[in-house]
Amino acid sequence: MKRFLLASICWAVACLPLFAQQISKEELLFLTPEWKGERFPDGRPKVSDALLKRMRRVTHEEAWAVMKGQNYKYQYAEGWQVINPDSVLVGRALTATFMPGRPDVHRVIDKKGHEKDGRVKSQNAWPIDMLVKGDVYVVNQFGAHKDGPTIGDNLGNSIYAKTGNGIVYEGAIRDIAGLKEIGGFTSFYRSYHPSHHLNNPDGELNTTLVGINQPTLIGGVMVMAGDIVLGRDGAVTFIPPHLVEKVVTTSEIVRLRDMFGHERLRQQKYTPGQIDNRWTDDIEKDFSQWLNAHINELPVPKEQIQEYLKKRTW
Repeated sequence: MKRFLLASICWAVACLPLFAQQISKEELLFLTPEWKGERFPDGRPKVSDALLKRMRRVTHEEAWAVMKGQNYKYQYAEGWQVINPDSVLVGRALTATFMPGRPDVHRVIDKKGHEKDGRVKSQNAWPIDMLVKGDVYVVNQFGAHKDGPTIGDNLGNSIYAKTGNGIVYEGAIRDIAGLKEIGGFTSFYRSYHPSHHLNNPDGELNTTLVGINQPTLIGGVMVMAGDIVLGRDGAVTFIPPHLVEKVVTTSEIVRLRDMFGHERLRQQKYTPGQIDNRWTDDIEKDFSQWLNAHINELPVPKEQIQEYLKKRTW
């Protein structure tokens, strides 16, 4: 019986996009139980703006090491094309899942969306209407290329105006010249094609929206609504919200220790062997004194350094 119930739950979760286009608050709470912080009214985890700001300096290596230690092994997606490759994309994921167009399903989703849920315009605009400042629009467009793009420069400008961010898009985009003109639209996408999607179930139909804020698959990663997107250096890491503070704090400690170590090596106070190995009590004490002496000029918030120093015994 237990095995049957477990299989039923797994089947139901896997099939949610087919039955409930936008995930309910109850379902989202069920799927994100380890997040204890603030949430949006629809249940999406709301990691603070302060943590998002600090996240911008985190590297993939730092995030990967923390998450791997927590048994989150599949959070990194690579192989993207990038708009603004020298910039960093950070924000809260709002997800959308599309599938190849199917007229019968498309019609009932359209009907429900327009008549019951109060949605307007075509399906590709529905998730965009929900975006708020600090979001990243994360789209599973099933790798569609020709006749697949649902985002061009018009929707790109709308997305940027609402979020201040770009997108992560598992498929092709269009109007790439126009998208590149949007200054802060740092985005990760699979391909470019000048065509566009068609969404007329009685004519030509290429895509159907089957899920908003449902668990979705992006580059081999299960992405949840409210995950924190870290896009930089050609790749994207998706960080579960309950691990964000640990990732950020660990990154800052590593950054400070590296700065101290490099400075002391340049001064030839310590050897590479001393810095590369476990630090002695004397080096740890020196590090604490260095933090206190430079607390107002380090690239980590003063309050965070003070908190870190409270926990140290040197």
